[in-house]
Amino acid sequence: MPINRSITKRISSAAAAGAGALVLLTACNSGSPPGQAAPPIGDVANMATTQPGASFNDADVMFAQMMIPHHEQAVEMAELAETRASDPEIKELATKIKDAQAPEIKTMRGWLEEWGKPEPTGMGHMDHGMPGMMSAEDMDKLKDAKGAAFDKQFVRMMIAHHEGAIHMAEIEQAQGQNPDAKELAKSIAASQQAEIEQMRTIQNRL
Repeated sequence: MPINRSITKRISSAAAAGAGALVLLTACNSGSPPGQAAPPIGDVANMATTQPGASFNDADVMFAQMMIPHHEQAVEMAELAETRASDPEIKELATKIKDAQAPEIKTMRGWLEEWGKPEPTGMGHMDHGMPGMMSAEDMDKLKDAKGAAFDKQFVRMMIAHHEGAIHMAEIEQAQGQNPDAKELAKSIAASQQAEIEQMRTIQNRL
């Protein structure tokens, strides 16, 4: 009947409009703030997808999978400072970094196991767009340096490394769901920002 066809047409039009509005809202919410580059890790829209029946989402998984190798490289750099650095404050800071990040690696591995998600493998330096990761060439140069030359390289590289970790932690705080992961991200951002400020002070006197 004509009336039924008219009603059907209006319902279909309303549904289409609603779907369009939802797509537009999703696009706006998943975008980066004006003037800020899009996060260089993963698909932002998909990262926030909640896992069915779980207290975590894709952003939490991405955070753990990427922060593990990121921390591992920081620990590697800190261990180099034990035998190559000449500045006492750098040696002390390197020990602090290692003591803080090694347990965090263990914690994040535990989360991935609990969530049934794989640990990162074969990622390498600078793979997958991880901000702050040093290249293999950078690490080789750091290994070859000693004394004052090492101190300068270490501070410069670790500042960049920390800045990358803070960026990743901020994404987790904004898009993650798991309370423990978000709390760790908050702690990482705060502690590493304080260490950046300390390293900049060291850098100015080297």
